[in-house]
Amino acid sequence: MPRYKKTSIVSNDTDYYEFLRKKRNIKRVIQYETPVLRNPTAIDRALLVTTVHIWKYGDRYYNLSSRYYGNVRYWWIIAWYNGYPTEAHVKPGDVLDIPINIENILRTFGV
Repeated sequence: MPRYKKTSIVSNDTDYYEFLRKKRNIKRVIQYETPVLRNPTAIDRALLVTTVHIWKYGDRYYNLSSRYYGNVRYWWIIAWYNGYPTEAHVKPGDVLDIPINIENILRTFGV
């Protein structure tokens, strides 16, 4: 399940986006409502089955997501779970915990 599946779509026609609407010649900007994800507690983490991955040169979140979940769309789970928002924050040799059961981790995040 993609992370935006349960989020609302917002039609934004505020003055703040007027420059963008004029530039694109549109009446309003359509945006996804920002999802609120909760951080897993220590108990939540203890209940999740994870595997260890040592980050190496050339690794990408989407490749790890494809390998462990069979879907590149879940790259953000690995990033969020490990506290590395982008691949630029991960250095070769860093140890990542990859939660295995996708349904459990999505439930833990409140998605």
